[in-house]
Amino acid sequence: MTLPANPDQPKGQLTLELGHTPAQGEADFLVGEGNALAHGRIMAFPHWPDPVTLVTGPAKSGKSHLARIFADRSGARFAGIDDLEFLATEGGTLPVIVEDVDRLDYDEAGLFHLLNQSMRQQRPLLLTAREDVANWPLATDDVRSRVRRATAYALELTDDIQLSQMFVKLFGDRQIRVDPKIIGYLVARMERSAEEVVTLADLMDRLALAKGTAITRSIAADALNRRRLARGDASLEQDWDTQDDE
Repeated sequence: MTLPANPDQPKGQLTLELGHTPAQGEADFLVGEGNALAHGRIMAFPHWPDPVTLVTGPAKSGKSHLARIFADRSGARFAGIDDLEFLATEGGTLPVIVEDVDRLDYDEAGLFHLLNQSMRQQRPLLLTAREDVANWPLATDDVRSRVRRATAYALELTDDIQLSQMFVKLFGDRQIRVDPKIIGYLVARMERSAEEVVTLADLMDRLALAKGTAITRSIAADALNRRRLARGDASLEQDWDTQDDE
């Protein structure tokens, strides 16, 4: 989304957006009811009873974070879309991570061979995907049948606490302090998904930068309203007390 120009900002003046690096260490992962089993599997490495693990979940649900933790713990290699056949032929037991396996244009034959090699030689293999394997765009059932042998975990956001913790972490990554009441205001009114948390946190950060203020409840309401309008929903009524922003 492109923000409209700030009417209070001098013409030609650009808002400086400072880059930030999301914290993706073991201690930074937010464990909740909806991801505890998948997190436990990653933390149990190298004591896996079987070699192939599949983690599924919607965008921004923590799949890449778990993959990074696994890479740090195991020394795993992240496979590129053209690497699978080579890795299968190379053999060995060096752990491998294949991310977004349902969305990127991986070679299906290479994936089939890598899965077979992993199962045959007990090579740890972590797959991540948004969709269950039943919905993957596969040309044959050979890969599907192999993936179904994997130990699978689905990531879900289960409650308000997890959504709130995500906001706290994302703002913390940006070194921004936000009143917990504002986070509660957001959680009660937002579309409930991890991806929406990420979108709202980024949008509020940019709105605050454009106005040169901290993140206030009016900015939170503005962000919610913009997101509703972007989805074609009815506009959000401004139900905050303006004195709260002074």
